[in-house]
Amino acid sequence: MHQHPEIIRPTLISRILPLSLISLGYLLLSYELVGFKSDQLVLIGLVNGLYYASEQSRKFIIGFSIFIVYWIVFDYMKAFPNYAYNTVHIESLYLLEKKLFGIPFGTVILTPNEYWLAHRTDSLAIVTGLFYLSWVPIPLLFATYLFIKDRPQFYPLALTFVLVNLIGFVIYYVYPAVPPWYVQLYGFTFHPHTPGNTAGLARFDELLGVSVFSSIYAKSSNVFAAMPSLHSSYPVIVLYYGIKNRMGALNGFFALIMVGIWFSAIYTSHHYVLDVLAGITCAVIGIILFNQLKKTRWLNALIQQLVRLTA
Repeated sequence: MHQHPEIIRPTLISRILPLSLISLGYLLLSYELVGFKSDQLVLIGLVNGLYYASEQSRKFIIGFSIFIVYWIVFDYMKAFPNYAYNTVHIESLYLLEKKLFGIPFGTVILTPNEYWLAHRTDSLAIVTGLFYLSWVPIPLLFATYLFIKDRPQFYPLALTFVLVNLIGFVIYYVYPAVPPWYVQLYGFTFHPHTPGNTAGLARFDELLGVSVFSSIYAKSSNVFAAMPSLHSSYPVIVLYYGIKNRMGALNGFFALIMVGIWFSAIYTSHHYVLDVLAGITCAVIGIILFNQLKKTRWLNALIQQLVRLTA
């Protein structure tokens, strides 16, 4: 017995129309704010593909929409550069870094970044490049594991991740700051339209004959958002939830990745020690704040609703 077309049509429309409108709205808003980029079509294709592929992939993309929203907000920061709202800190941050963490080198005092700039090796270029490449994949892989194995633990991780990023974004606008490589290239003069730079990570690309980091930093949302180092925040979140979920020996791996990313950020001149410490502090504050919010009825209800939605 055939179903009547009028019964099928509203069901199909109700499933297709909302995501189609969201996708179109995203493309139009992106074009208006940051211009058209092929990455936007890739994101739309990935989201729509997973949403319609199967019931399980639909639940997966709904759960991970938290991370997608973060990525979109980060991308849109290009439309609202932080240097337009507050003074960019260049010399003061450099001098404070040298005062607190300066390393004697002959007759001068160097920042840790300058010290490693004078002591770079190809082996460290490879190692630090690999550590830096892991800063997004490791959190996403761990989040995927929790989504599959323990969904009630996935959402606290994802929401903590977003909260820490929001804290970091606020600081970006309150305290715009340059990365160490900026001082190495331009001194203490402010150039508002400075493009992204691979800095010490360029050697990784050269040695392996790839353009991994050059393509990443060509799309940098804001050169003047070095403080705090959110690269340094993410592995702290992963290790915290790894310990909380009793991941055993895997936590040793998470700790290694964490320390490796911290060192790599300094070695490659992408962050000062102060940036790294600020990133660690953001992660700790975000974790503590989320744990306090989790005691509230509304957040627990939200997490339970999300779990039911993707069960």
